[in-house]
Amino acid sequence: MQAMERQAVAADLSSIDEQEQSVIISWALALGSPSLEERQGLITAPLRQILSWVSRRRKIPIATIIRIAVQLAGEVHRYLHVPQVRAAARSAVAESIRRARPQVVLAHSLGSVVAYEALHAHPELTVDCLVTLGSPLGLPSGIFDHLVPAPIADRGARPAGVRYWVNLADTGDLVAIPHRLGDRFPVDQHADTSIGRIDFHTFGAYLASPLTAVAISPFVHSSSIPDQIA
Repeated sequence: MQAMERQAVAADLSSIDEQEQSVIISWALALGSPSLEERQGLITAPLRQILSWVSRRRKIPIATIIRIAVQLAGEVHRYLHVPQVRAAARSAVAESIRRARPQVVLAHSLGSVVAYEALHAHPELTVDCLVTLGSPLGLPSGIFDHLVPAPIADRGARPAGVRYWVNLADTGDLVAIPHRLGDRFPVDQHADTSIGRIDFHTFGAYLASPLTAVAISPFVHSSSIPDQIA
């Protein structure tokens, strides 16, 4: 069983291309928060060694780290670097918002990147509240530096049609890196929530969080701006 797992892991890492590898390195470094000396050594290290370092730093099995890294890199690369995929995803989100005219948009994981860009591309679309859940929007190099519109002075802009922006991140979410989008985006409210060690990133787990209900409730029942969530 262990031999099979090692073979599967090796195949996963060997199958990724150069752009996907750069996403994994950016994610791993942001996740591990290395010192300057460690960063200099890790940037040139083999990918397996970098992920092993994250595994030890986070006390999470290496197989879990590699699985998340490979999946994240593949999805990010496909969206950001395959133009027809990016255009189709943004158009689909924009059309859904145009058709449904929701007061609240819940955008999870990489979907938050798609929603962010779609709302920017269609400023005529308005929503009372954008709620980003487990969002990797601020991931240095891997995502943040490739956003459209491009960040200015290391800051992303709020889409013109978004009235209010709430960001929720599970404290153990390995995809929502960095957790606090407010450092790079004009987020109105941020809250850390504890979903659990197993379901730390799933959309269903975020939906079940009481903080999600608190965030959207004022906009579902009225047009008022909510008090700070905690």
